[in-house]
Amino acid sequence: MPVYRIHVGTMSDHPIDGGDVTALLKRAEDGDDQALERVFPLVYQELQRIARAQLGRERAGHTLQPTALVNEAYLKLVQRPPKGTENRSHFLGVAARAMRQVLVDHARAWSASKRGGGAVPVTLNEELAGVGSEPEQILALDQALDRLDALDARLRQVVELRYFGGLQDEEIAEALGVTRRTVQRDWVKARAWLHRELSEELPEEEA
Repeated sequence: MPVYRIHVGTMSDHPIDGGDVTALLKRAEDGDDQALERVFPLVYQELQRIARAQLGRERAGHTLQPTALVNEAYLKLVQRPPKGTENRSHFLGVAARAMRQVLVDHARAWSASKRGGGAVPVTLNEELAGVGSEPEQILALDQALDRLDALDARLRQVVELRYFGGLQDEEIAEALGVTRRTVQRDWVKARAWLHRELSEELPEEEA
């Protein structure tokens, strides 16, 4: 497997410019193999922020660190370049999804190694139903998001961009080509749907 490296040493000399990212994404879409690699240094600090936020929800002692999570997501995206990433906000959402998939893969591997240890109930919190730190909880949420995607793909995108990507409503609206009000309605709808779905997985006396 080829080894890819993210070069960030010159970031201070090249301030982030959303227009530059958009232009590079267009070139990547047109077949420029180097363009996608050039996007990463421009958004590296934001990717680190997303990685820290995602790992902050993981179990204590997780083997991945933010830099490693960014690098693994980078490998996924370079090996299978995303299609249709039109702007910086959209790309950050795609990268956040890649990071979450890395964490799901790790949770799946961890769960397989511990199989037979008993199921862990899915917990709920006020921000988003079903997000917990245990691998079983991560996998339960991933499966629920797949079901949500089959029901309404945009609702899943709003969850990924807002909760996992940390984007603001205006950025999500730009990425999805909808209004800010639509994003807010979709978030309420998606959160309520996930709450119902994941509450059903709790033992009856705790639901």
